Amino acid sequence: MKKKVLIAGIILLLIVIFVFYPFSKPAPIHYIDRETGQIKTEKVMAGGALFWLYNNPLGEVTLNVLVKRKFVSEAYGRLMQTHWSAKKINPFIKNYDIDTSQFIMKDFPDFNAFFIRKLKPGARKINRDSLVVVSPGDGKIQVFPNVDSANFIVKGVRFNVQSFLKNDSLSHVYKGGTLILLRLAPSDYHRYHFPLSGKLLPLHKIKGYYYSVNPIAIKKDVWIFFENKRQYQIIRTKIFDDVLMSEIGATMVGSMIETYNGNHAIKGKEKGYFQFGGSSIILLFKKGQAVVDKDLLKNTRNHFETAVQMGESVATKKQ
Repeated sequence: MKKKVLIAGIILLLIVIFVFYPFSKPAPIHYIDRETGQIKTEKVMAGGALFWLYNNPLGEVTLNVLVKRKFVSEAYGRLMQTHWSAKKINPFIKNYDIDTSQFIMKDFPDFNAFFIRKLKPGARKINRDSLVVVSPGDGKIQVFPNVDSANFIVKGVRFNVQSFLKNDSLSHVYKGGTLILLRLAPSDYHRYHFPLSGKLLPLHKIKGYYYSVNPIAIKKDVWIFFENKRQYQIIRTKIFDDVLMSEIGATMVGSMIETYNGNHAIKGKEKGYFQFGGSSIILLFKKGQAVVDKDLLKNTRNHFETAVQMGESVATKKQ
């Protein structure tokens, strides 16, 4: 009963704040459609709210006191599992132009069931070439050939492997390595898959907050990646050596659910899924083990993300 009162109070407080301190309009987020090569504009869910949270003094207070907390994301996640939330599905599909012909299910009992939807077999083509790394999910990708020297999202900022992994010996292993970052928006397919085949080492979980990983937030504070809840696992491969795969939670992501129980990864096989919200996946390779695809590298250097689908090539073995 106390939890329900607390949740209701939080929701009421947020409504009051949003009414008296209206949102500013954020700058549009442009990305490259990989299939056509065209520049497109992303439809951002609650873009005004995100901009307000990360760029308004009162919004930042609200973010740090409430929104980043686990219980807020969990509370919203529970709302998305109610029968009432099913009413949001059809408007959401229409607004984001989602292809429903690929769904296994057609009717969903709640919004979260729709969010973690499965696709029909064959809906995503997996590049089976053993020398190719495939995207672990649908989303927008950026690539960094040398994690220690490339600008990470924002000019002059480097990705800190030690801060991300919280493991000194492991961070040394990936010094100068290649990093691939995949961002999943709320409208994307939210199941993630293995990018390569190989032996799976134990899964490590790191506690953290639930900041947004949308560019509106990231450009304001890149350190979000080092503060959010996350997990990582090493895939020990014959061709690419030890590849680290990490799933990162974000605002309104209730949890990351691992669905794969084996000890050997199979390329393209489902590894797990994110419950409601946006999220990210990072692939980290040792120095000299992988070469990122040229179009992804070019777009990243030009400050664009590239829209990709699960199973597409993102990198190859360095010859």
